[in-house]
Amino acid sequence: MKLELLFLGKTKDSFLSEGIDEYYSRLLHYVSVSVKTLKVKSKVQWNDTITRQQEGKLLLAHVPAAAFKVVLDSRGRQFTSEKMADLFDRWEQQGIKQISFLIGGALGLSGEVVQEADLLFSLSKMTFTHDMTRLILMEQLYRAFTIKAGEKYHK
Repeated sequence: MKLELLFLGKTKDSFLSEGIDEYYSRLLHYVSVSVKTLKVKSKVQWNDTITRQQEGKLLLAHVPAAAFKVVLDSRGRQFTSEKMADLFDRWEQQGIKQISFLIGGALGLSGEVVQEADLLFSLSKMTFTHDMTRLILMEQLYRAFTIKAGEKYHK
């Protein structure tokens, strides 16, 4: 199984970038993972709706056709860390080879991205910045894979 995380634009705060890099390197011990930082070309005349649409097109253009799409959205399903680990087990048993995680930009996601999701996933009922969401997702992925491996990190 391969995990792919699609980020719109660079992570602005260095402390978040360092955390993302740390969990990325830890995750590599358990699963093939890649992070793609997509360059967003915004235009001053775009309104919020057009910006979300353009960002959505960019995200979807970088998802391989056969990938299972997990879209992070506040309206999505929430899981405990143990249930998340179980999900990865189930996906492996189903033969899913690639899972792409899509995180919207500061304005959220276009309806097209939400409709294309195989799973709408929420980290919390609280709202986080899209940069903070990146770090939290990376940590939760690492936690799920340590649970799958029977290690004690998650406690």
